[in-house]
Amino acid sequence: MGKDVSADPFNPRDRGRYRRKVQRCLDTLARMLSDGSFSFPRKHIGLEVELNLVDDKMRPSMTNAAVLEALDDPSFTTELGQHNIELNVPPRPLAGNSALELEDELRSYLRRAAAKAREVHSHLAPIGILPTLGHEHFDQKWLTPNARYSLLNDQIFAARGEQTVLSMEGAALPGQQAERLRSYAESILPEAACTSVQLHLQVAPEEFAPHWNAAQCLAGVQVALGANSPFLLGKALWHETRIPLFLQSTDTRPEELKNQGVRPRVWFGERWITSIFDLFEENVRYFPGLLPETDAEDPVEALEAGQAPKLTELRLHNGTVWRWNRPVYDVVDGKPHLRVENRVLPAGPTVLDTMANAAFFYGAQRALAEAERPIWTQMSFQAAEENLYAGARNGFDAQLYWPGIGWIPPDELVLRILLPLAHDGLRQSEVSDVARERYLGVIEQRCLTRRTGARWQRDTVQLAQERGADRDSALAAMLARYLELAQTDEPVHSWPLD
Repeated sequence: MGKDVSADPFNPRDRGRYRRKVQRCLDTLARMLSDGSFSFPRKHIGLEVELNLVDDKMRPSMTNAAVLEALDDPSFTTELGQHNIELNVPPRPLAGNSALELEDELRSYLRRAAAKAREVHSHLAPIGILPTLGHEHFDQKWLTPNARYSLLNDQIFAARGEQTVLSMEGAALPGQQAERLRSYAESILPEAACTSVQLHLQVAPEEFAPHWNAAQCLAGVQVALGANSPFLLGKALWHETRIPLFLQSTDTRPEELKNQGVRPRVWFGERWITSIFDLFEENVRYFPGLLPETDAEDPVEALEAGQAPKLTELRLHNGTVWRWNRPVYDVVDGKPHLRVENRVLPAGPTVLDTMANAAFFYGAQRALAEAERPIWTQMSFQAAEENLYAGARNGFDAQLYWPGIGWIPPDELVLRILLPLAHDGLRQSEVSDVARERYLGVIEQRCLTRRTGARWQRDTVQLAQERGADRDSALAAMLARYLELAQTDEPVHSWPLD
């Protein structure tokens, strides 16, 4: 969300002031882009991981304040729900053995966090959606006590004017009927059920559009390949249920506005772009401010004084439009830069799986972005969006559209087309052969076995139920076994079905 906000209520005058300030920030960004105000020494990557906390019975543990106090580490921070924490790993170059070092560092962070969590009788659960969440965990009292989260909750509900509706039909378990969910929530805490890995790539302004377009093309493949969120409120739903759940839990539109075609705040987008400015301009044009707080900086005056403007309002606004590939403007050590933030992947199952997903994305993204004939000139934007939903719903059982091929399963598309491209992209990024082969080898085996975290979860629960367990018991036992196997750091494609 960019920053903490005041707990004081907003009034209509605040909203007018905020709108004007956001527009001034947008004008300043346009000037910076045309003036070449961005320095770009080399590509940097970054990683954020959202985590769940559970108790000994595998139920959500509302202990994030105690865990964070025990950690006393600024790399860890709060998230929306009291059963969530977030880890922000320091950015680094992509080249060389940096990915291997990141893997070791990520494992070290999580090992330390797990030890601190155990001190307050909790356990870390790196998973896309906690399968043991119940409707009672969506009560507003379980919001992390932070003015930002409370105000966001109030503003979304005020805009919609009615309860959150959670409605989806799942991909059927083998030999069974598809399961349906129809539920309601009186807070935005269903969003806290969506725990993800967010991948950042710093790019030069002129490189942003091709990298963003490439990321959009890859989104459907990513979720099919990395799915790890098959259960919600006791139901077997999409392989990556985070995708529809995030959309529904933060939707500010009542049915009438949906029928009018008003855009959702969780948004894939609607067109290929030619500049990062296109995305920020769409945000300002289409979405009213949810947290209309302003600061004292005049961004034009700051720029003319030779400073990097913070563009606070534009960044705060950007943080309340949840694009699956989000544009990021940031200032570090007084220097402005731009990033693509990829948000489609779930957390887990293991550090190795996470790094494999990241390596595949960075490699394939670069290869597609630098191709002589860009893939997005050969497919409609709607096709890329449909791929996202197909991959999320059906995982490896999906049919995705790819130019020059037509409809193809994700595993075949990866093995035939995208995995060789990912190897090329990582070579072009000067990633070491050891790192490249380690991570893309995991992707290859995952495709050959057709086993994602979601597939393992679904098969394990179905097997437990065939042996006589009810759904709730099967979910708790599956999660306990999942956490056991995740600690071994053997990639999920090699996990046994007990």
